[in-house]
Amino acid sequence: MRARVRASFARQAMMATLGAELLSVEPGRVELALRHDARFTQQHGFMHAGAVAAVLDSACGYAAFSVMPPEAAVLTVSYTINLLAPAAGERFRMTGTVVRAGRTLVVCRGDAFAAGAATPFAVMQATLTALYDRPGIRH
Repeated sequence: MRARVRASFARQAMMATLGAELLSVEPGRVELALRHDARFTQQHGFMHAGAVAAVLDSACGYAAFSVMPPEAAVLTVSYTINLLAPAAGERFRMTGTVVRAGRTLVVCRGDAFAAGAATPFAVMQATLTALYDRPGIRH
């Protein structure tokens, strides 16, 4: 399972572009890291919500993927993000945790933390679907 998650993450061009790193993989929980990068900030110098959402979506997606059978892939169906404070800092930790996994739908929670912070600056709820034998979809 860890090798499947790591191999899939390595194919993610978006995460590579943002500089996201895969920190840890456990069944039902994935942790990613993101460094502050001026190319992905908004007008006040904070990390842009789009960059934060993209990394949280991947954290949730890989948490869901970690509990799927080897022949399954996952895709996001929907997510809601609440931005509780500006994404201020030099490094961020994004965690995705499975809340409930069914046969086809997995609900996850995502939390975004600035380095050293105990409370998240953003939270996400994501729903992902399992896919089997779809042309063009690798797992």
